[in-house]
Amino acid sequence: MKTRITELLGIEYPIIQGGMAWVAEYHLAAAVSEAGGLGIIGAGGAPASFVREQIRKTKELTNKPFGVNLMLMNPEADDIAKVIAEEGVAVVTTGAGNPGKYLSAWKDAGIKVAPVVASVALARMMERAGVDAVIAEGMESGGHIGQTTTMALVPQVVDAVSIPVIAAGGIADGRGFAAAVMLGAEAVQMGTRFVVAKESIVHENYKKKVLAAKDIDSEVTGMSHGHPVRQIRNQMTREYLKLEKEGASFEELEHLTLGALRKAVVEGDTVNGTLMAGQIAGMVKEEMSCAEIIREIMQTAQTLLKLQ
Repeated sequence: MKTRITELLGIEYPIIQGGMAWVAEYHLAAAVSEAGGLGIIGAGGAPASFVREQIRKTKELTNKPFGVNLMLMNPEADDIAKVIAEEGVAVVTTGAGNPGKYLSAWKDAGIKVAPVVASVALARMMERAGVDAVIAEGMESGGHIGQTTTMALVPQVVDAVSIPVIAAGGIADGRGFAAAVMLGAEAVQMGTRFVVAKESIVHENYKKKVLAAKDIDSEVTGMSHGHPVRQIRNQMTREYLKLEKEGASFEELEHLTLGALRKAVVEGDTVNGTLMAGQIAGMVKEEMSCAEIIREIMQTAQTLLKLQ
């Protein structure tokens, strides 16, 4: 399936893997890219030296295009932006802010830029700044979320900008892919589905929680202080929501989640860890390889879109 995104990024299929902190490391990124999609290394809160190492390890496993997701709140964002340019990464996606100050350096290095946006206003601002595409992410997604659903956000962003739009949030199969295309998107970004990929280094306990999740098992914390995060409910989320309801300070709530994502991904702590996952976790029932995931999605989508 050819779209402006596949042409722009030099990939076979318009499927992009989400840049999930702790989850999206070089094994997963390389596997997605090898399967014809676009693998992404999630910089998260990691130091620049770690990101450089991840980029080089990915290059050892694939010669296909891959990207890095830069969380702009990272204290080392400036240094990571330089590393991305120096290492000649094909694509950079960004979250939690405006990447404007890095664009000229990335453009000079021939890097394609696609920021995550949660509103039409931000999408327009990013187009004016000169980015190559935008990722319109709805609140169904796992991790940090906005206020608008994917179905409402994507077509409005598509109508507002002329650059290609990538749909994200609540997409797990070929039906979701086809729906995104009908809304005007030219690619999809998926996170939760790849969390349980065979190549994912996520702890088995975390994977089992996603695979066993029901439709109502995701919960949003942090609404009171403007930093909402979607995850699978557990003891930590129950305690967080209780404190939030009682009016606990942002600092007290942050202390509760300190290192919680690492606890879940690396240590397999499903009681106190942050089990980030989207609302489609209830649809994910099988651990498959990245190649199998992409092949299944594309076959279903092409049938639905009458491309076969």
